[in-house]
Formats: sequence, structure tokens, C-alpha cells
Amino acid sequence: MAQPKVPNYGGQAVIEGVMFGGKKVTITAIRKKNQEIEYYEDERKEYKWATRLKKIPLIRGIVGLIEASANGAKHLNFASERYSQESDEEGSSEGPSRLTLLLGVAVVGVLSFVVGKLAFTLIPVFLAKIIFGHWVPDGIPQNLVEGAIKIVLLLGYISLIAKTPLIKRLFQYHGAEHKVINAYEAGVELTVRNVQSFSTLHYRCGSSFLIFTVIVGVIVYSLVPYTTLTERVIQRIWLLPVVIGLSYEVLQWTNRLRDTPLRFLGYPGLWLQKITTREPDDSQVEVAIASFNRMRERDQEYLQSSNQLASTG
Repeated sequence: MAQPKVPNYGGQAVIEGVMFGGKKVTITAIRKKNQEIEYYEDERKEYKWATRLKKIPLIRGIVGLIEASANGAKHLNFASERYSQESDEEGSSEGPSRLTLLLGVAVVGVLSFVVGKLAFTLIPVFLAKIIFGHWVPDGIPQNLVEGAIKIVLLLGYISLIAKTPLIKRLFQYHGAEHKVINAYEAGVELTVRNVQSFSTLHYRCGSSFLIFTVIVGVIVYSLVPYTTLTERVIQRIWLLPVVIGLSYEVLQWTNRLRDTPLRFLGYPGLWLQKITTREPDDSQVEVAIASFNRMRERDQEYLQSSNQLASTG
């Protein structure tokens, strides 16, 4: 008998907590230093134009990222503000600045994605041309070098910030988020013991999306010829939405293949997640479960309220 289809919930790690997004609401749960769990709730607003665009392949990925960036920024701000407040109350002067916090968290979420992706796209263009231009011909060889530079920069940046205690804990919460999603999709009861038995890796993760933008970019850029460095830069800019849209489709496609012999197509993303996730402790998993359960409860309340309004209208 086929298993009933479950919703594709998503989330992201925040400082000392986890955010999960439902159909009607997004919820963040954070662990305060007194060990209490505090919640932040934001109702998801539906726009007809966005709903229509999210049904169109290639375009839906860009729209989804814009929405995720807007929603994620609110939750990241909430978590970082609470963290800063508690650090100030303790009189600690060793904690990182709020700007540093946001820059680090942006690796796992999609905050400032467009700006970051633009820089991440253009810097390797110049590095590939300046450093390797004399030895590597233009066209596909240069595109491959450019892609390799992107991967090195990505892995280097993540590995560097992962050495800080704060980001290590962030990556643990990222692992807790994935464990909860994996447990839910497997249909088991969301207890700490059950959730801890699941993997910290997930095919639908934003980290996988990042690595797919590099791979897809090499292919797309190789299909459009250029003759000068200026043309190459302009080409990268106007093709960026195409790369993002295609990468989103590849991400969804590999997720559908994860239980088939073709699941290896999603391995590049899982390999990157071995850096961006860490095994969480029980306390962190408890926070992730609390966030997920609150999101599900509030989603049901919104749904029931909408149905009541419809029946009385």
C-alpha cells in the first residue's frame, strides 16, 4: 500500500534555534540561556501574482527564493537580537557583532542571496581570467576553471566560519532541522530519541542548491559564447536568473529521485551538507521539534479559522 504524501516542509537554522515554514505561518523557536524556549511567529501572506508565478517552471524557483529571503530575514533578525540582548545582559564583550552574526547565518539561509550570489558569480570570472587566462583558453576550459574557483571559495568560506563556536552551534541546529524533517517524512513520532536516529542530510537543503548553482552555471555559461572579458561579465549577470531557476528545478528533481537508483545525482549537495551540518545534542533537537510542532499546530488553527469563515460567509 502506498504511503500517503506528506507536505514538503522546509526550514533553516538560526542563532540558537530553528525556523520552520508552513502553509500559513512561519515559526522560530530559540533556546534562551535560562533554558526556556521562546517562539517568534509570522503569518505568511499569499499574493495571487506570486502564487501564479510559482506554478511556472524556472520562474518558481526565483519567486520562492525571494519569498524565503524576506521571511528568513525576519526570523534571523529575531534570533540575533535575542542573542545580542542576552549577551549584553551578561556583560559579555567577547561576542561577535550583529553584522558578523548575520553574515555567518547567511550561509545556511538565503538572506542577501541575490547580492551574495552576484558577487560569488563575478569574482571567479576575474580570478579565472587574471590568474589562468594565459594558460587556459576561453570557452569551456575557462568555464571549468571558473567553476572550480567557485567551489574552492565556497568550501573555503564555509570551512573558515565553521571554526567559530557560534557557527558550529548554528550548523548543529541545521542538522537538527534536517533530522526533524527526515523523521516527519518517515512517519515516526517526533520524540528526541526517534529524531536523533535520523540523518543530518537532506536532498532538499539550501546547501545543495548552492552547489547546484555552480554545476548548472558551468553548463549554461558554456552554451553562450563570448569574445571579451566585458561580454563574459555581462553574460554572467543576465544569465544569473536562468542559472538560479534551473538549479532550483535540479534540486527538486534530485529530491524526487532520492529513493531511486539515480539518487547519486544529489550526492554533490549531500557532500556539501557534511560541512554545513553537525550532529546536534538532545537539547537542540528538542528546540527543533518544538518549532516544528508549533508550526503544525498554528497551521491547523489558521486552516480551521479559514474554513469557519468560508462556511459562515
